[in-house]
Amino acid sequence: MITEDEIKEQVVIQVAQQMLVAAKTAPKGKGVDNIVAAVLTGDEIKKVSDHLLKMEEAGEAPEYFARDAGNLLQAQALFLIGTKVEAMGVAPCGNCGFKNCAEKNKFPDVPCSFNTGDLGIAVGSAVSLAIDNRVDNRVMYTVGIAAKQLGILGADVKIIYGIPLTSASKNPFFDRK
Repeated sequence: MITEDEIKEQVVIQVAQQMLVAAKTAPKGKGVDNIVAAVLTGDEIKKVSDHLLKMEEAGEAPEYFARDAGNLLQAQALFLIGTKVEAMGVAPCGNCGFKNCAEKNKFPDVPCSFNTGDLGIAVGSAVSLAIDNRVDNRVMYTVGIAAKQLGILGADVKIIYGIPLTSASKNPFFDRK
């Protein structure tokens, strides 16, 4: 006999791994892959949660960062996904707000619209896989900010989202205090 307690975390981690594949195979502008993703568990999740708390306690972030820190501890896995910021050389474009890629490149921290568009498509692809497998999740920008400050996905990844995952009777990432 296999009980739910024996397999829930294992299944959630397997789904998180499948989310990595879904994100990597999502369509990318010009076929260029600037997406970076990882799965965290256990102490790695606690490290991100602790950093969210430190940010709030230091006055660097609003109080809901502390709420999300506590909420994150209910996750059995944490899917992190981000993008490098790199002009794609599409002309004509200007969707980033600059005349062309040469102008945009004078501001290397400003994302190309393809970077953020590709990230959105990859997030949607990954989250849809979690939903299809009935794994509770929520996209959190706060978790992404902490992961970025910790350098988890690398210094060249400029925009990150965190997606905590769990299997619970009720999704703990919604209806929060």
